[in-house]
Amino acid sequence: MHAKTDSEGTSIDASWPPRSPWRPVYYVQSPSNHDVEKMSYGSSPTASPTHHYYHCSPIHHSRESSTSRFAASLKNPRGLSSWKHVQLGRGDGDDDDDEMDGRDGSKADKVRLYLCLVFLFFVLFTVFCLILWGASRSYKPKILVKHIVFENFHYQAGNDESGVPTDMISLNSTVQISYRNPATFYAVHVTSTPWELHYFRLKIASGLTKKFTQSRKSQRKLVTIVGGSQVPLYGGIPSLVKSREHLNTVAVPLNLTFVMRSRANILGRLVKTKFYGRIRCSVTLRGNKLGKPHNLTQSCIYQ
Repeated sequence: MHAKTDSEGTSIDASWPPRSPWRPVYYVQSPSNHDVEKMSYGSSPTASPTHHYYHCSPIHHSRESSTSRFAASLKNPRGLSSWKHVQLGRGDGDDDDDEMDGRDGSKADKVRLYLCLVFLFFVLFTVFCLILWGASRSYKPKILVKHIVFENFHYQAGNDESGVPTDMISLNSTVQISYRNPATFYAVHVTSTPWELHYFRLKIASGLTKKFTQSRKSQRKLVTIVGGSQVPLYGGIPSLVKSREHLNTVAVPLNLTFVMRSRANILGRLVKTKFYGRIRCSVTLRGNKLGKPHNLTQSCIYQ
């Protein structure tokens, strides 16, 4: 082995990088409310061992500092409260949006609820009206034709409006009917078509009854005059031609027809019920029974 010379030692020492002066290294812990602990290693170059070389890089120092500051912020209640305040302040906008959305949703729910209630009301009201209408249909008015009385009867020759000679007939009669309203909760308004006496299709007399209102659970008798004056026949009733001289032996079959219309306003004008009574009675005009009633209780057809 060769001993090291001064020159070699000098060259070796020169090749090493120069040592930086010793700097004190501190580790700072976040302060507590009572005391602050401070740890220091190698506060002076002479205090540290000569064989320990510890260098604190700037990166390591900044990392330790940030960690220490974060720990201090956790231990400091003021910093924590300020952080919470910031977080709450940021969430205020979202809360306002949620509150506005909730209000809009509640308004929409109220509108839908009102619409449902209105629809339900109309449905229930319609059902109620249908029930009333159906119940009223079972209270059909009762119409009974009792009798007819031929007061007088004239048959003679004459001229019609255009001057054509023909046989003419004049007739006067009264018809009595009974009208009854069996309904328990409404009145009826009654009208009628003209009451007509026909010999087949030839009309020889007619009459019209007055309008009236029949209260609930009540009845009345109606007397209507049915007559005709100087009605041209044009040979339409052959039996009269043969009995011109003996009118007391005349027998002419006739038909009495009319329609009774009854209208009931059950719930104002919202619920209406109408009844139609079509009546046809067969009666025979006899010359020897003038002034006497002809019973029609068994001679009428009610539709």
